Amino acid sequence: MADDDIEHLKVHKIVKRDVEGRVGLEIYGRKAESELITDAYGGNPDAAPLPGVEVDPEEVRARIVVALKSIFDPEIPVNVYDLGLIYGFTVDPDGKVELEMTLTAPGCPVAGMIVQEVARKVGDVEGVRSSHVKLTWDPPWTKDRMSEAALLELGLL
Repeated sequence: MADDDIEHLKVHKIVKRDVEGRVGLEIYGRKAESELITDAYGGNPDAAPLPGVEVDPEEVRARIVVALKSIFDPEIPVNVYDLGLIYGFTVDPDGKVELEMTLTAPGCPVAGMIVQEVARKVGDVEGVRSSHVKLTWDPPWTKDRMSEAALLELGLL
């Protein structure tokens, strides 16, 4: 078993049920489908910034981390932030957020749903006008990116 193989940690196995790529698990109240989504948007990107109103990027960053910790990988009972799927994000003073993330495996059948959920929840954070999430596979995710809390929760420490 490879050092970064996490198959043994998964509490739910998401399996494809037909040749069209649909999967048989309902996640976040919707049927999960395996469409390839590499970008997602949240908030209201068309909204004009309020004249003279700037957000405190550090306060917004803290709120975004809280929002990210509320989004869980459907197979592993750990949030996307502590799992190390968030590679980084920037917050502009006008409330625009750019976020780069990955997933544990390129073949993740619910990749699109997770990316969309991140964009939506970040876009809903107070002080965020718009969010853009970009999915990347470079560098590939490894369990070395997991927080100590996640490693403890999964019994890896």
